[in-house]
Order: sequence, then structure tokens, then C-alpha cells
Amino acid sequence: MINNFILASASPRRKDLLSRMGLTFEIIPADVDEDYLPGESPSEHVTRLSEKKAQKIANDHPARWVLASDTVVVFDGDILGKPADKVEAMSMIRRLSGNVHEVYTGYCVKNLSAAKSMTDYVISKVKIKRITEAEAEFYTDTDEPYDKAGGYAVQGIGAFMVEEIHGSYTNVVGLPLCQVIEAMESLGAIKLF
Repeated sequence: MINNFILASASPRRKDLLSRMGLTFEIIPADVDEDYLPGESPSEHVTRLSEKKAQKIANDHPARWVLASDTVVVFDGDILGKPADKVEAMSMIRRLSGNVHEVYTGYCVKNLSAAKSMTDYVISKVKIKRITEAEAEFYTDTDEPYDKAGGYAVQGIGAFMVEEIHGSYTNVVGLPLCQVIEAMESLGAIKLF
């Protein structure tokens, strides 16, 4: 089994998903400007940031494989980031209540010495049940919504709100494992099988 790459992310969810696969990796978060460019679509945004993060870490470690990723939640054309406070979290949950939104995750696998790179993205659609005010109050009183794009965690307490997922579940968590593992295998960044 070959697998010793760099994960260019501080996300505990991405770390957990990859660790469950039995992969060994080093974590070196990439600090990049994540502002949107004018006219940029969600897919362009997540792929650009994934590539930028991977490039930043690969520049310092050209012989190593680097995996970088970026996730956004999109509802009605708006990007929903991490809520800053309870008011913002309540607002997000009210907007998502009874509706379908999209989760975009871009990923980039790169090795400068091997001159190999792959960048792509995955979209999942998530339907949130109708949330009562009491449920929204309960959820926003937990610590969970405040470091999650869209203000909820599908793998945590927020699972009670998720009625349906169309597409990759792990994408909604923060890393589309099926596609990422396939990309890493095809490039030779890992060998599991």
C-alpha cells in the first residue's frame, strides 16, 4: 500500500474521512484568500481555490503528493458561509428549511516533481425538512453550526434536519471520497488495491 501525502486542510471532517480509509498523511493547511472573484460560479470558485491551495503547499514540497479541497453551500444563487453568530445561523436555517440546496466541493491532487495534477468538483443536492422555530432554537444553541458552511453538519446533530441527499454523502461532509480516492489512485498518489 502506497499512501503518504499532504492534506492541505485543517478540516477535522476531511481528516476523519481520509483516516477511516486507513490512509497516512501529513496535515499542512494552506492559507489562501478565499474571496469570490467577480462573476465566478460556485464550481469555478471551489476548483480555483482547491488548485490554489494545492499549488501553495506543493511549491514547498515539490516531490510530495498534495490533496486540497474547498466546499461551499449554495441556496437560491447565494453562497452560505459559516454563520458568525446565532442570528446568522437562525437566518440560514430558516432559509434552508423545507428547501433543496447544493453543496459544491472542489478538489485538487498535485505533484510538481511528477508533473501530474487533477482538479475537479462534485455537486450534491440536499433537502432540509421544514424546521420549526423550536428546532432551530435547539440547534443554534449547540456549538455545531458555527464552523460549518451553510450552518449545519450532516454528520452531526444537524442530521435530524436532512430529509434527502442526492449525490455524494461524503461531499456534503466536506470531501467526495469516491471521486477523490479514484483520482488519487489513477494518478499514482495512493495505491490501496
